[in-house]
Amino acid sequence: MFQDEARFGRMVRIRRCWSPAPERPTVPNGYERQFVYVYGAVSPIEGELDWMICREMNTERMSSFLERVSAAHPEDFILMVVDGASSHKAKELCRPENIRLIALPPYSPELNPQEHVWDELREKEFPNRVFNELAAVERQLEKGLARMSEDAPGLRTLTAWPWIISLNLNAN
Repeated sequence: MFQDEARFGRMVRIRRCWSPAPERPTVPNGYERQFVYVYGAVSPIEGELDWMICREMNTERMSSFLERVSAAHPEDFILMVVDGASSHKAKELCRPENIRLIALPPYSPELNPQEHVWDELREKEFPNRVFNELAAVERQLEKGLARMSEDAPGLRTLTAWPWIISLNLNAN
């Protein structure tokens, strides 16, 4: 599995869109700096997505997320590829017995297919939208993440890159 965190909030992300000629689309803008965080882990081979929405991002939440993933896959031994975030290396991090963390090289987000999940989520669920409250952002996240989780073939297409498929993983 490949793991990452992302921040979603009330500030609009301007995206291209179509409109009938000669009209120009208008997009309201929001400047509220309120955010929620999403922990996500994708299994490119199986096309599975585990996720958790939180109000903060820290070692305690990362431990909770790992516990949740462990409970969702109790029969599996999970090699979870993570970035270099401090919460992934903290001494206080509680790692379940069936999960081993493997760090990506520094400054290499292009190697993490979970980043593409965030891009897809932002493109499909959040383009040109302003939310009146943070709870609306959370509802949209839940809807979009549930939709993506149910689409295993779509997740495989998005994340199962040739170098990942060709890996021969041997866990000891």
